[in-house]
Amino acid sequence: MEIENVIIRLEEGKDHRKVEELTRDAFNYPDRIMHGQIGCPYEHWMVHELRHRDGILELSLVAQLKNGTIVGHIICSKAIVKMENYELPVLNFGPLSVQPEYQRQGIGKALIRAMIEKAKKLGYGAILFFGRPEYYPQFGFKEAVIYGISDAEGYNYPAFMAMELKDGYLDNVCGGKFFESDIYNDELNRETVIEFDRDFLNKQ
Repeated sequence: MEIENVIIRLEEGKDHRKVEELTRDAFNYPDRIMHGQIGCPYEHWMVHELRHRDGILELSLVAQLKNGTIVGHIICSKAIVKMENYELPVLNFGPLSVQPEYQRQGIGKALIRAMIEKAKKLGYGAILFFGRPEYYPQFGFKEAVIYGISDAEGYNYPAFMAMELKDGYLDNVCGGKFFESDIYNDELNRETVIEFDRDFLNKQ
């Protein structure tokens, strides 16, 4: 898939380090500690770890310029909506990363649209995730409460969104709770992330 001068393709093994570096750059904003976050970028470790567990490699996509430079990345992971008697598999997505100097040029949008298109072709039923409620409805996302789904703690809020990839896929999940990979739990993985990040600090 090609959007102007950007090609969207599957991530390959040779891309791994570059993708982790650009993800770190994209999320390395200076006020993380002030907001009680982990104190160093966390998302580059998530990408690294998702390749080994819970990530869906056929939905790990990079945005590449025609000169070969990788400037963006998106990845999906396994998640479930859990009801009392059964579980429904769904997709989660993120991190979505764009190299800072290439942000606000449509690359993130191209990655999201390519991911949605490919997920539909691969037969996945729905995507649920946490993101900016003022941004993602343009792609077809709605508040998850519309489908009667809450987060794992039973809460709903505008940032918790869902989209069906198959019509009616979420028809029978009212009262279900959404559970994503524990990779996204920064409290659980704090020390591992800090140790992983040291390798990036040493090479700057």
